[in-house]
Amino acid sequence: MTNSTTHLASFSALKQGDAIAFHDTLTIRLIQPSDLSDIITMLGDDKVTQYLFFAPADESVYQGFFGPIIENTQEAISNGVWPDNPTFVIRDQYDRYMGMTAITQVMFCQGNYEVGYQLPAHAWGQGIATQACKLMTELGFNELGSHKISADCYAANIGSYKTMEKCGYQLEGRQKDYYKLEQGFDDKVYYGITAAQHSAQQ
Repeated sequence: MTNSTTHLASFSALKQGDAIAFHDTLTIRLIQPSDLSDIITMLGDDKVTQYLFFAPADESVYQGFFGPIIENTQEAISNGVWPDNPTFVIRDQYDRYMGMTAITQVMFCQGNYEVGYQLPAHAWGQGIATQACKLMTELGFNELGSHKISADCYAANIGSYKTMEKCGYQLEGRQKDYYKLEQGFDDKVYYGITAAQHSAQQ
């Protein structure tokens, strides 16, 4: 199969709720109810949450946030369409949780999406986030009709913005002292890529 045909087959399988091969020995699939406990465990790790403004938080907060996403995902799979905000979980060959990634709509801005990814500490440094960001970018432009995909992170989160740069995203802005830390503040950096920029990189 050609690359584009492979992508189409992979996206079709993902849309149906199937797991597909991803980054060597890993698999990726749309989020399921059984994934929530692993996600909550990850978001309770200080190493992970140092660069997340929404964590740590009470478990009920995560259940309230992810519950509707999971319900919408199950409904979308049964209807053969993409969820409103496709959210995926990555696992290894032993079913160990290796992270999550999503591409979410920007409210009131049709065709405008944001990409995100969070990995547990044991999955860092293996290129998984880069592969996830690439897949979400392809999904946004090739399946969801996006014209613009954005992402942002703490300025000190070098791994995150290096991932964006590897995927063709460009630095588009910075807000000074956006995040309050235990000691001092950190900037928020904004990255983005347009459909035209993505097409030119292919």
